[in-house]
Amino acid sequence: MTVRREAFLQHVKERGEYETLEEAERAARVVLALLGAHLVGEVRAQLAARLPEGFALILLNPLQSAEPLTPERFVRATAAWIDGATEQTAAWDVSAVLSVVADATGDDDLLKQILLQLPAGYDLLFGRPQPT
Repeated sequence: MTVRREAFLQHVKERGEYETLEEAERAARVVLALLGAHLVGEVRAQLAARLPEGFALILLNPLQSAEPLTPERFVRATAAWIDGATEQTAAWDVSAVLSVVADATGDDDLLKQILLQLPAGYDLLFGRPQPT
């Protein structure tokens, strides 16, 4: 089931403790564009189907990445794309967006498939620590 845009942004706003929906949207756009570069095939399509249309398009038309980024480099890349962001604020942005994305999957199996396509450690960014 697809999450409505307003609900998605409201959840990101609450988790990120942003003052405005515009701040939440900025973070969501950057994080989803970077995430989309790391996901392929049916997994990316299934996740996109659960996101609001505008965010699904961002996920499906990602920023280009030459190689998979570790969680730390993902946070640094996010900081580079958000004006005025630091690594600390970018880590907050990433966690706020990805935890809402994890909720939007509505499916632990899909989240596991997503995590299989990502380098180790992303489970923490999604707010879903996996047993080791």
